Amino acid sequence: MLIRIFSLIFGIFMSLSLLANELTLKPDAPKSYTVKKGDTLWDISGVFLNQAWLWPKLWRLNPEINNPHLIYPGDELRLVFDAQGQPMLVKGKPELKWSPKIRQQSKNQMPINTLPLQAIAPYIRYDSVKTLAELEHLPYIIGSDKGYKSSLDGFKVYVNNDLIIGQSYAIYHKGSAIVDPVTADNLGYNIVLVGTGKAVERGDISKKLPSTLYIDGVKREIHSGAFVVPVNDEQQYPAVFTMRASAKNTKGLIISSVTKLREFAKFDVVMINQGTKQAVQAGDVLTVSRKSPAVLNTDSGPEYTHNTSRWNRIGGDNRADYDMPTENIGQVMVFKVYDSVSMALVIHSEKALRVLDGVIAP
Repeated sequence: MLIRIFSLIFGIFMSLSLLANELTLKPDAPKSYTVKKGDTLWDISGVFLNQAWLWPKLWRLNPEINNPHLIYPGDELRLVFDAQGQPMLVKGKPELKWSPKIRQQSKNQMPINTLPLQAIAPYIRYDSVKTLAELEHLPYIIGSDKGYKSSLDGFKVYVNNDLIIGQSYAIYHKGSAIVDPVTADNLGYNIVLVGTGKAVERGDISKKLPSTLYIDGVKREIHSGAFVVPVNDEQQYPAVFTMRASAKNTKGLIISSVTKLREFAKFDVVMINQGTKQAVQAGDVLTVSRKSPAVLNTDSGPEYTHNTSRWNRIGGDNRADYDMPTENIGQVMVFKVYDSVSMALVIHSEKALRVLDGVIAP
């Protein structure tokens, strides 16, 4: 009996998983589309699909083949269906020819990306978050050849670690603490990029000899105590990440934005209070949701609780006469994951997003 129940539950789970990854066309999906400059594969897939993160299925990409479909501005894409009735996009006009064809490509014409890499490249190459335990184990600058702090490049600093000659390093200052707005737990610290350098001489800390780092870029004043971390030159960009719906139990909040503005929109970078501890992965797509403001019935009619008088709020600021609905207002894609937080790119927004908006599985 237990085996049958387990089998039934497993079958339901698998069915739901398959449904979550099944291509669903929008009712107004066009039969063809001409690629425009500035388009991304995500944008184009969103024209046709309800779940744009399933774009590889629409394009029928084989991850074992390098660039099987290079899409350029001006290309015509057509929506067709295979023998099983599944939608797919193909390039070219209806009269398809199977003979080899060489593309005449201008020097400045580049194939489109999955997502705008320029929006996220700095956050992939350089770190943004470290825990206190991680900071305590990082090497740091102990002095310079000038004997004082500097905001100019072209000088040398000394680091209390055996650095690798020729390796590029990023230099950070410890920033503000990241605090979970729900639990008040410390999730880590923002680290602020202040400069970059290249190791030119390896030290030997066992003999108290520091390594030498030549500073080749300065964003802010560099001083003793600044942390030194290898640059992530070889980390993959989201254009080659496998994008997927996040796990069903994913539930968190947007806790900050890189711009530090009150509101943000498509292609802005945000931070969420979900990380590897919550099984979040790079490539996860989450829906952004917001509960409508609470409403109270008053003598003058319904009013939002944050606008009404203290008299009407007697009984508590959280008092409400209606359970207002939660609306889906956008989507984000995680591209860099830390222990308890992640960096995510806003890939769709129906209205301006805000700190404390929810993020849930789509």
